[in-house]
Amino acid sequence: MQSLSKSQRLTLLRILLSAVLLILAGLLPPVWHPFVLYLIPYALIGWDILWKAVRNILHGQVFDENFLMALATVGAFFTGEYAEAVFVMLFYQVGELFQDYAVGKSRKSIAALMDIRPDVAHLEQTDGSLAETDPEDVAVGSVIVVKPGERVPLDGMVMEGASSLDTAALTGESVPRDVAVGDNVFSGCINQTGLLRLQVTKPYGESTVARVLELVENASEKKSRSEQFITRFARYYTPVVVLAAAALFAIPSLLLWLLPAASLPAFLAGTTWTGWLHRALVFLVISCPCALVISVPLSFFGGIGGAGKCGILIKGGNYLEALAKADTVIFDKTGTLTEGVFSVTAVHPEGDFDPKTLLEYAALAESWSDHPISQSLKAACDKSLDPARVTETEEIAGMGVRATVDGRHIAVGNSRLMERERVMAVPCELPGTLVHVTVEGFYAGHIVISDRPKADAATAIAGLQRAGVKRVVMLTGDTKEVAGAMASALHIQEYHAELLPADKVAWTERILAESQGKVVFVGDGINDAPVLTRADIGIAMGAMGADAAIEAADVVLMDDRPTKIVTAMTIARKTVTIVRENIWFALGVKALVLVLGALNLASMWAAVFADVGVAVIAILNAMRALHVKKEH
Repeated sequence: MQSLSKSQRLTLLRILLSAVLLILAGLLPPVWHPFVLYLIPYALIGWDILWKAVRNILHGQVFDENFLMALATVGAFFTGEYAEAVFVMLFYQVGELFQDYAVGKSRKSIAALMDIRPDVAHLEQTDGSLAETDPEDVAVGSVIVVKPGERVPLDGMVMEGASSLDTAALTGESVPRDVAVGDNVFSGCINQTGLLRLQVTKPYGESTVARVLELVENASEKKSRSEQFITRFARYYTPVVVLAAAALFAIPSLLLWLLPAASLPAFLAGTTWTGWLHRALVFLVISCPCALVISVPLSFFGGIGGAGKCGILIKGGNYLEALAKADTVIFDKTGTLTEGVFSVTAVHPEGDFDPKTLLEYAALAESWSDHPISQSLKAACDKSLDPARVTETEEIAGMGVRATVDGRHIAVGNSRLMERERVMAVPCELPGTLVHVTVEGFYAGHIVISDRPKADAATAIAGLQRAGVKRVVMLTGDTKEVAGAMASALHIQEYHAELLPADKVAWTERILAESQGKVVFVGDGINDAPVLTRADIGIAMGAMGADAAIEAADVVLMDDRPTKIVTAMTIARKTVTIVRENIWFALGVKALVLVLGALNLASMWAAVFADVGVAVIAILNAMRALHVKKEH
């Protein structure tokens, strides 16, 4: 009872009271006419259905489940089937209560995901004081303070402090994320330990939390093909069955009235017009499309909600359904399968040069640059670098730099720079970008810089293959050598390297033409946006991905883990299986009982099961889509 809303508790009370009155009407001696005895519980349990039916008719919405139930039960009442009329309405209300509870539970699951919008931001004033401000009114560049236990209101960079962040609402992961000065923090996370001063990097409308809320709120607007089919089906199905029920009553009754008893067909012999009316009423109760109309959208709603709890945002039921049919997955490399952060993976000196000295010279020569390779060289040095040791620098476009470090002439760059310096560069068998170094005109060695694969990338590829994905392809703008090494490490059989954005689109077009199922593209960069849009399903990395990629994608992974693609496909396939089970079960049972009802072999009790019973079973099955096994 505690989990029921006020209206649900009131409905449950009406159901229990009506059930007691129904039992008493059947057991007590008939003080009044049975019509009056059974009318009391019927009015108590069915007045709202009757009122909805009348109101909808006045508004031009005739053929719905309220009209069917009202017509069937009122008809049963006036043919003397009092107990059946009350019980049908009673059981129907039980089904409606169950449906309302199931939908409410699904909405609570979505609401729990969406309960990540902070109400206020603590904006730092010029005098150092704090003012509570609506996050939407905070400008980019402002400084906000987030206290322990508070939710981060806006995306920002840590200026002061260190803490652990609970990111479960965004990523579905229970492991806290540690942040310190210089780290980026996403809105919607909960600050667990220390006080943080953040410089706001995005306005509220472009922040992570706002983007998540927008994606979830709009998901229900994009219906799957199954949902669209059910909507169209119900629009035509209900008037057809009402006309069929009318014909089932009118035609035999007309024949009974017009033809003499001796010339009646065999199926009319011994029947009466009230018997045919009862058959028509049974037919109406059976035909109510509640199970389909309720369970199919509820299944997709549950699937989207279950995925959301895992940090997977699916923008609509249509994408969930398409994902279930995917047989080809195309990956971008950098930032998708790899961490997207270049780092020094090997230092190979020549002659008597010390590895640390070689790395230090290269980092000092590149110390003025913000290029990712320069950053990786500086990050790899154990000690801080003194820029005063560098007296001269010269950039050579497309090749590298020349500098004077500690009075010695240093050249740092690619093989073309070595050719210019008239030095023979030594090749390396390791994959990655080679940074060659000369000291006073002599070859001192090279440094290997590469992008590491994500920790779960290989697991994701293996999981996709186990899940029945027939083709996994990697597309990258990197060199063939680097792409080949990464593909080999991740056990990807097909890859295409040295591609421009237009080349990626062309390859995706070719794969789409060759594939029999749906094609998924997974990317994170701005250059991936055209391919994300062109593929059947575009999946973007949400935490580190570019805004353009997230906007273009149909599915967003909030924690950038490739294994979540396998989770998303598992959820999609489970949801679609549940939808198919419900459609075939509901149509099968209804078809069988409709035929039996027309032949007078099904009673009103069978009709109740075919309507409310099937709906309850379908709703129970649909609720399975909400339960997703979360990874840890």
